[in-house]
Amino acid sequence: MKLNLPFLAWLGVAWFGFLVLPWYAAYDGFWSFVWITDGYPTFDEYSPGFLQILMHQRWWLWPLVLVLLLPLSVIRLEKTDRRFANILIFSGAFGFVYTLLQGFAISLHGWNWEFLRNGFGELGQTQFGMGYGALLVCGGFLFIFTQGLAARGITNGDVFVSGSIGLSIVLVVTFVFFPVSKILINAVQDADSNFVLIPFIEKFTSPNIWGLGCFTNNLNCGVAWNSLIMAILVGATTTGLGLAFALIVTRTGMRAKRLIRTASLLPIITPPFVIGLAIILLFGRSGAVNTFLEWAFNIEPTRWIYGLTGIWFAQTMAFTPIAFLVLIGVVEGISPSMEEAAQTLHASPWQTFWTVSLPLMRPGLANAFLLGFIESLADFGNPLVLGGSYEVLSTQIFFAIAGAQGDQSMAAVLAIVLLIFTLSAFYAQRRWLGKKSYATVTGKGDSGVHIRLPKRVKFGVYSTALPFVALSLIIYGMILFGGFVETWGYKHNFTLKHYIDEFALSWSSEHGIMWEGAAWNSFWTTLQISAISAPLTAAFGLLVAYILVRQKFRGKDGFEFLTMLSFAIPGTVIGIGYILAFNVPPIEITGTGVILVVCFIFRNMPTGIRAGVASMSQLDPSLDEASLTLGARSFTTFRRILLPLLRPAVIAALVFSFVRAMTAISAVIFLVSADYDMATSYILGRVENSDYGLAIAYSSVLIMVMLAAIGTIQILVGKRELGRREAIEF
Repeated sequence: MKLNLPFLAWLGVAWFGFLVLPWYAAYDGFWSFVWITDGYPTFDEYSPGFLQILMHQRWWLWPLVLVLLLPLSVIRLEKTDRRFANILIFSGAFGFVYTLLQGFAISLHGWNWEFLRNGFGELGQTQFGMGYGALLVCGGFLFIFTQGLAARGITNGDVFVSGSIGLSIVLVVTFVFFPVSKILINAVQDADSNFVLIPFIEKFTSPNIWGLGCFTNNLNCGVAWNSLIMAILVGATTTGLGLAFALIVTRTGMRAKRLIRTASLLPIITPPFVIGLAIILLFGRSGAVNTFLEWAFNIEPTRWIYGLTGIWFAQTMAFTPIAFLVLIGVVEGISPSMEEAAQTLHASPWQTFWTVSLPLMRPGLANAFLLGFIESLADFGNPLVLGGSYEVLSTQIFFAIAGAQGDQSMAAVLAIVLLIFTLSAFYAQRRWLGKKSYATVTGKGDSGVHIRLPKRVKFGVYSTALPFVALSLIIYGMILFGGFVETWGYKHNFTLKHYIDEFALSWSSEHGIMWEGAAWNSFWTTLQISAISAPLTAAFGLLVAYILVRQKFRGKDGFEFLTMLSFAIPGTVIGIGYILAFNVPPIEITGTGVILVVCFIFRNMPTGIRAGVASMSQLDPSLDEASLTLGARSFTTFRRILLPLLRPAVIAALVFSFVRAMTAISAVIFLVSADYDMATSYILGRVENSDYGLAIAYSSVLIMVMLAAIGTIQILVGKRELGRREAIEF
């Protein structure tokens, strides 16, 4: 008889968590190990689950013992025995659900649900948030359940695929759907938490949301139409610019490709509101450009930069790198043999590009537009700085929560409107792509040469991308300049004062290096949190992309939409949702570094998913099938066949998740604590105090760090090798 090692491993994990590790979380953080020296294992707070039953009268944990014993009965059964699958499915599902239910049912104040209090009476013991032990028991039960499904024949009996689907669904429901639902449920509740429908309908149909004044009498539209118009404009322009950069880097012989590539990524590594400040100092009423125009041509300065124009300008600069990161892998993935076949049939370069190359870019174009559209809807910083009287959903949600009105139900209504737009864009994208195949990377040799760009396309990409590069360099020159002057825009005498105040160092023979600067604490915390969250975000995003593209299961479309929820909802809503969801048992992580890591993973994961989906759509499924036919497992196929071909998507996911963790503000502002302060919240405090020089100096340091990180990521991941030569210029 052959032992089922994966099943035994996960059963062992569950028993280890129940018998050895503390069932409840440590008071000073999830990653704290104070429990080892603080009376473990008999000390009440840190006892493992089994001792919680025997010594601390937490009788409601007894059923877990029985459920953990049940799988032992199948150790000697063959995997093909129907009892093996049935017992694993039952024990895994019951154990997982019961562990969560008891955590939600009993908290710091006893029973959470009145019917349980009436049925069982008052409790002599309460419980805290789940710790290491409960986490491992939940994980063990989950994978026992998925292995039972695999034994039943679901996912063709593939344990890795069934486990990946189960893990992905549980994580997305826990850290995306659950906190979002905590916010959205307020839309149909009054101040006393009673469910009401009429006030919800009145708020949802308010003219402030759906007013059509801009279409009739030149007045402002409602915030819904303002946001929709802005999102469509930004989605279109960022996709066009991203495609232009991708074509320049991959299809031209331009010698300054590395400079172009670096300049195109600059806006994504900038802390929020810094670009807005630079744009105001350039194009504002008293900005450098308007001042020059007034002096040279007597053109009176105006406030044209505030409103729709300014937001569109700033968002286009900020989100074009996202489109570029998604599209570059798609453009590289197009097979030259298809273009060569078109030219063999006497198609002109323009006909080949328009009828062959561009249609094969559809997955990338659709995903780039979707990301730009959603980013525009969820953006908070740029509309706050440059919006003027042009109101959008994200800022109105923030003011509804944090403003004088304090109306969380109104914020929830606005969030629902935003979700409707996101779902509509998602549906339109799926309809546009249809069920056609865009696979161009197969297992066959493919060493052709890409065709040269048609003259009109080359002129178009140069005329759009190069001005963008020039403007980016000007703006970043101003940002660097602002860190070395006393008062940006007023006193321009050279000084290092801002850098010294923020990043001063000294040496002590007793203590060594002394980090005396005021910014060091937030800097190291930000670097640590970003370095932890980035690889986890990329790995999880690509795993979900693999599931969505390569696997079929019920509810896949709904699951795909759930993965986009955290990206579509503004960070302000996500931050408050996390506080409401994870400030009490069973998942009690508010105020710790874990909540920041989790927030970044699930906030930024959609970019890794969309980049992975776009790139994987070009990989022919025959690659997977050939590997599986030769006896490789799904995990081996994913690791050794698909991942090397997904290097552009890996780079996109790693770069985006790292820099977003370094520069996020809207969600972080609600989740930081005294022990875990982030760089962006520190910079925002300097901006609020009008210490622009300090804010710019800190931002400049962050930009240098992120540039170094991007270069390191590209070196470590490497370049995808497809056996092709670069496009030839004629």
